Amino acid sequence: MKKIIYTLLICLLTATYSYSQELLIPLNDDYEMEIQTAAYSSDYRFHTSMKSWSEYQFKDILDLDSLNKSQFIVKNYNKKWKNIVWNSIFNTDFIGTKTDDFYIGINPIVDFQVGKDGSKSTWVNTRGAEVKGTIGDNFAFYTNLRENQAVFPDYITDFANVNKVIPGQGHARKFKETGFDYANASAYISLRPMYWLNGTLGYGKNFIGDGYRSLILSDNAFAYPYVKLTADIWNIQYTCLYSQMSDKRRVLDDDTFARKNIVIHYLDWAVTKRLNLGLFDAMVCKGQDENGVRRGLDFQYINPIIFLRTTDYYVGTSPDNALLGATASFIAGKHTTFYAQFVLDEMTVKEFIGGNGYWANKQSYQFGVKSFDCFNVKNLFLQGEFNMVRPYMYSHYDGEDNYAHLNQPLAHPWGANFYEIVARAQYNYKRFYFQYKMNFGQWGDDITTEDGEFQYYGHDIYQNYYDYYQIEGYDKPYYGHYMLTGELNTLMMNNFVVSWLVNPSYNLNVFAEVTHRNQKIEGLDNINDFIISFGIRTTLDRKYYDF
Repeated sequence: MKKIIYTLLICLLTATYSYSQELLIPLNDDYEMEIQTAAYSSDYRFHTSMKSWSEYQFKDILDLDSLNKSQFIVKNYNKKWKNIVWNSIFNTDFIGTKTDDFYIGINPIVDFQVGKDGSKSTWVNTRGAEVKGTIGDNFAFYTNLRENQAVFPDYITDFANVNKVIPGQGHARKFKETGFDYANASAYISLRPMYWLNGTLGYGKNFIGDGYRSLILSDNAFAYPYVKLTADIWNIQYTCLYSQMSDKRRVLDDDTFARKNIVIHYLDWAVTKRLNLGLFDAMVCKGQDENGVRRGLDFQYINPIIFLRTTDYYVGTSPDNALLGATASFIAGKHTTFYAQFVLDEMTVKEFIGGNGYWANKQSYQFGVKSFDCFNVKNLFLQGEFNMVRPYMYSHYDGEDNYAHLNQPLAHPWGANFYEIVARAQYNYKRFYFQYKMNFGQWGDDITTEDGEFQYYGHDIYQNYYDYYQIEGYDKPYYGHYMLTGELNTLMMNNFVVSWLVNPSYNLNVFAEVTHRNQKIEGLDNINDFIISFGIRTTLDRKYYDF
């Protein structure tokens, strides 16, 4: 990892080329529908799956500066300082300057909200700031820092107490009786030394896919350090992502968490303006041995060739964890996209065909469709998605080699042994936004009996997958592990948000939100949450509270 960082910094100091700006577009897409519509269009070849997108990718299809200015609320005052104040509040960076060769913007980050979960009062108090800028056209930098205190709805509180993290937002420290104190940050520098090559050194999140969820790599877990190299050659985009994750369950002698290195290769081919096909592999390499001695990153993992290292795993010569996968998307009509993902952890063809519920047939599937300017209604967005993950997917016999980071899955927040249906709708008129989301799904949970026996059915990806529970009625312990085996949970969530975008430069918005959550656990009473909240917040990233 250090060698990669040093190499990237040398390139940064010696680069003299000049191209379009390299700032990254935030992963939150709620207020970026115009950009999404341009990307998912049959008019262009565009590599949509690897996110965050950079502004450079839109240089030939969308003028982002003109798009931002089209959202301005114009108010002319006689005194110049009044115009500056008006624009800082409603239109532009709070503090900023821009010339032909230099740009910097400084903005506040806030989330001040109050609400109710039944009779319980909830609130969030977030204060922070972001700094972003460009030097020339080939170098960009960004950083943000946030300090937070919050009292969450009960189901999020329960999650934080068990996992010791706030979903996607960092370590959970107790605050007074029922609240939490937590901090989070992200940063990156992005360099394009040649028109076909980009290098990003960052601390943040990445996302692979075209759906609301990703079964390959999502932004569900907390931020992590990474180096990302992206090459665009012909109609192919090839990405190498080198990252370091943490395992909060194990503290080493130097008072740091156990670490793992994950190397991801993703190749996306824009076959036509409508069809994209992608291939993916990942290797998870534990960062220390059983005694806590740092193992470091095996030099062989730095190789940039897809499938080269994962082949060692599948022929049995590597103790590490490997994943393979594929993606596809097809644009029908003008802006309607059908998309799919398939991820393979392990599979025995004979057992797959046999249909006996073989425990080591571990795969996940995603199918979805989304449409922009749906039914020729401008700014109307609709999406439907199906996700299915078989038991024991993403786990490993050594829990430190699982596909997770800081007590959360790197793919879907539900872990494994589940299916889910997601429906989303959004419409905006000028700066008013109306958003609806429904999640319905079932999972088979692991069970701890009254006498303390733990029965592992493949839901918790942090367990040793060899500890699978023997299913009654099968003469061999590795059979009978079908979907939803275990304690059946059924979840229905409905979420509705109305917001007004105060400032599009950093997605400051005032909002009101209503969520209804119903969880049915087999043999127990339903758990119902009716949650309302309102406030003002800066929406820069996605928070996955739909679990």
